[in-house]
Amino acid sequence: MITVIIPVYKNTDLFLKNFLHNLNFLNDCQIIIVNDNPEKSLINDLNQFKQIILIENKKNLGFGESVNQGVRLAKNEYIMLLNSDVALNDKNYLLAVNYFNKNDIFAISFAQKEKNNFFVGKNKIYWQDGLFVHKKANNLKFGNNAWAEGGACVIDKDKFIKLGGFDRLYSPFYWEDIDLSYRAWKSGCKIIFDPKIVVTHHHESTIGKYFTQEQIKITAYRNQLIFTWKNLTDFRLIIQHLCYLPLWIIRSIVKRNWFFLIGFLRALIILPKILIEKVVGKKIFIISDDKILSIFKNE
Repeated sequence: MITVIIPVYKNTDLFLKNFLHNLNFLNDCQIIIVNDNPEKSLINDLNQFKQIILIENKKNLGFGESVNQGVRLAKNEYIMLLNSDVALNDKNYLLAVNYFNKNDIFAISFAQKEKNNFFVGKNKIYWQDGLFVHKKANNLKFGNNAWAEGGACVIDKDKFIKLGGFDRLYSPFYWEDIDLSYRAWKSGCKIIFDPKIVVTHHHESTIGKYFTQEQIKITAYRNQLIFTWKNLTDFRLIIQHLCYLPLWIIRSIVKRNWFFLIGFLRALIILPKILIEKVVGKKIFIISDDKILSIFKNE
């Protein structure tokens, strides 16, 4: 029924600790582990677990493409994505399957308990100063979620494949799960947040350990722009974006925010690829940006 995909990039000890714990709750699942660190094999660490499929990337492909590889080998109709720093508390994730009896459900996103005992997992997306912006929702009630978080969710595999999976343009990290979910929303599907499904996620940031703050900020700006250029279709918002973009550039120069400027240039270099994907994506888009943004206006 469910194929579990766990992408791993370094942080091996934490992954193994959580994997051994999570196995207790995954008896009936197909398990696929994707090692995205070509410098260290996981074969010796996992060869005792005959029930898993291990993919070892020969080069670092990033989160999105690692998951895509796992999906290609998935034999079940639902995909559960688990980060290497996520621990299951029980088998409540099976509750997610019940929602898919409705044809318009793309994914179910889980509540995540942090180290400080706070809960996260419900998010919103909104429009500000000519760009899409995202943040945590103001509540943790059952309902619509802006995106299915890539480390704690169950996804309809057929819809994942129909949408083309995670986009490699965002490699190595950030915005991939938001992009995929937004495309799902625009194609007429929904993402639901269920607070009854709870996992422990202490957010041991692999990104923060292996990338500099400069690299992280540049990538975040680049991918925010890629997301906007690729998915924006409402004419009114396109005009706003084009008006605000020079202001972003001028403000970044004045404030010496070189991170935005470098991110902008890196996005601009691949603009032809972005526009090609935009044309392809528009073929299945049936919902306007305004309508999607209005869903999360009061969340």
